[in-house]
Parts: sequence; structure tokens; C-alpha cells
Amino acid sequence: MGDDIDLSNHDVDGPLPDIPIGNKGSRRDFAVALAKEKHLSIRQLYLHLSARNAIVGTAEDIADRFEEWYDSEAADGFNLFFTHDPGGIEDFVELVIPELQKRGRFKTKYSGNTLRSHFGFSVP
Repeated sequence: MGDDIDLSNHDVDGPLPDIPIGNKGSRRDFAVALAKEKHLSIRQLYLHLSARNAIVGTAEDIADRFEEWYDSEAADGFNLFFTHDPGGIEDFVELVIPELQKRGRFKTKYSGNTLRSHFGFSVP
């Protein structure tokens, strides 16, 4: 849930403990508000949030779904959330990115070494 909130001492089938809401629009605050509004247990909240457009499978499965969404114009970018930390982003970078690169769907080289240069903007 971010912000170093440790839920390991709480029953997953019990309610979410009181977690202050403060960053309006944040994913964490959305999850806390949802759990309170729908009286969801920690497990129910997890299942509710992970079931929405979650992709589970091999690197090829994930690349297939990204291509499907992109090609059908259902998405023009992706927000990634990982099931585990540390390691989730590393798994994605080491397994999915090479698959997308192999398919010509992700860059293998960049034109410069800054974000500004990647978009072709000059230095102000």
C-alpha cells in the first residue's frame, strides 16, 4: 500500500486498519476509501484491486495483452503495479521488456541520455 504501512500483523480477513488519508487522488487513498465504503476485508480489497485488468502469466502472455490493448486503441500507455517488492519491477524489466523489444514494441536504443533528448527537445 506504500508509505511503509505494514499490514503483516493484521488478519487478512479482517478490516483494513485505520490508515490516514491525505494525498487526494493517490492510489493508496483510493484503496483505503474503497475498503471503508464497501466494508472490505484486507483480502477482499486485494482481490478487488488486483482483478481489475490484472495480467497474470508468462512474459509472452503479458506482451500479448499489451499488444492487444494498444492495437485496439484501448490504451496508449500503461500504469504498472507489481505483486511483490522487491523484485516485481526487475522481473518485468528482465522478462517482459525483452519480449516487447523482440516484437518491435519497445525501444532498444535511445537518441540521447535525457528525457528531453528522447523527445527531441533542445536544452533551454
